[in-house]
Amino acid sequence: MILRRCFTISTKEKELEINEEIRDKEIRLIGADGAQVGIISAKEALKLAEESELDLVKISPNAVPPVCRIMDYGKYLFEQSKREKEARKNQKVVEVKEIRMFSSIDTHDFETKVNQAAKFLQGGDKIKVSVRFKKRAIAHPHLGEELLERFKEACIEFGVVDKPIKSEGRALVMFITPKSSK
Repeated sequence: MILRRCFTISTKEKELEINEEIRDKEIRLIGADGAQVGIISAKEALKLAEESELDLVKISPNAVPPVCRIMDYGKYLFEQSKREKEARKNQKVVEVKEIRMFSSIDTHDFETKVNQAAKFLQGGDKIKVSVRFKKRAIAHPHLGEELLERFKEACIEFGVVDKPIKSEGRALVMFITPKSSK
């Protein structure tokens, strides 16, 4: 009794056809060892794959004739997922941390916020600095702008301003990115 795997796995760009799904009359075949067998019919290629107890996988469907390869498809999928997992593990996800202040902040509190921002920037994260206005303080936006300018000067050695000061509702916002470590 011969068991055949016949399923379509969709990857990011293309769908790979396997075994009986390959409907082309002639294909260019690459053997299990990576050597080129030549242009043969799909039925013959499927027989060769069955003899070696492997799968026939269409690698390049747009080529003329399409390119197929004899391989262990389960092992291929496992290695592919392993590579993707390794790539995800090695990439650094940049988070946006937010630092909130009010327009009437005390000196020590301001220094604490600057130290926290320096820690975030050294860790490689972007920061969003926002100055919120309570009640009638919204009538004096220049106080918030001065506070953000002071904050920018205090963080100049750790990061650079990515987006300048802009107004968002009852707050002024500024984004700072870490300096590239070259």
